Amino acid sequence: MAGVLASQQIEALLASDAIHTETPLAEGQIQPASLDLRLGNVAYRVRASFLAGKGRSVADRIAEFEMHRIDLTAGAVLEKGCVYVVPLMESLALPADLSAIANAKSSTGRLDLLTRTITDGGTEFDRIGAGYAGPLYAEICPRSFSVLVRPGMRLNQIRFRRGRAVLDDAELTALHQAETLVTGGPAVVGEGLGFSVDLTPGPAGVVGYRAKPHTGVIDLDRIGHYDPAEYWEVLRSDNGRLILDPDAFYILVSREAVHIPPGYAAEMAPYLAMVGEFRVHYAGFFDPGFGHDAAGGSGARGVLEVRCHEAPFVLEHGQIVGRLVYERMDEAPAQLYGAGIASNYQGQGLKLSKHFAAP
Repeated sequence: MAGVLASQQIEALLASDAIHTETPLAEGQIQPASLDLRLGNVAYRVRASFLAGKGRSVADRIAEFEMHRIDLTAGAVLEKGCVYVVPLMESLALPADLSAIANAKSSTGRLDLLTRTITDGGTEFDRIGAGYAGPLYAEICPRSFSVLVRPGMRLNQIRFRRGRAVLDDAELTALHQAETLVTGGPAVVGEGLGFSVDLTPGPAGVVGYRAKPHTGVIDLDRIGHYDPAEYWEVLRSDNGRLILDPDAFYILVSREAVHIPPGYAAEMAPYLAMVGEFRVHYAGFFDPGFGHDAAGGSGARGVLEVRCHEAPFVLEHGQIVGRLVYERMDEAPAQLYGAGIASNYQGQGLKLSKHFAAP
């Protein structure tokens, strides 16, 4: 078999100590096709983002770039515009046939909280080679909001793969015909499943939100607590068009409702230079069962975390802004997204992170 490991296989990795932690797992830490990673007790403020590089350890690079260290045990603020490295509670001793990929969790991405995983000897962010044995670290750079963090908080997640089982265009077309992967727009297949932006006015004419430049701190443990008006500017459009400002951060939504059948997982490509100089997603994992219900896939729309680069860019309703890459599961998962587990974004539309009260 080849593909993404399911929740019960992740449990087996923990039992075999291929995933190691001194601290027992928290409830809900194992997701249908991923494992949430937890912050440790200390954060290192560093001068710049870095990769360890071949033959070098992250600890060595921290010693080279550290400005100061912060004890997180009582909670501490990670300031907007700064770069931090935090050792994670989990470490790995992967077998030779298993690799891993990490990504920010949905709520992390919706706060413009750039979070990437780095490893000893690593030459890429979020990519962990087959057979890796060693510690894991989160590099955290708050882009729009300063945040209050504590040990055990889960900002990123990791997925494990045996080989790769990415669907080619013919297989993806056949799966869409059998399972209806998208509704609300055409199925545009080409190295993945294309998705577009929805700029039709929703309730009260809202098409999205833009982060305000000067706001207070967000405590990541506070759910449904913050007034969106203090952190976000409401965006409206009556012509299906939005001009993105360089370095501004936007929450928008896909036109299509997406369905991930139980035997598959998907990843959203975060940046496609050929469609415009902007990024549309930080949290690229879609678990098995996203947008799925007992009667068949009804779909849930994908929230887009958009940051524009270089120059102002005109975004039009229905414009293709990225693609979903589907991959087979190695085994059918014992649990599905939204089915009896804490899944904050099942059936979502345009939605801010869980930290904000309903607008």
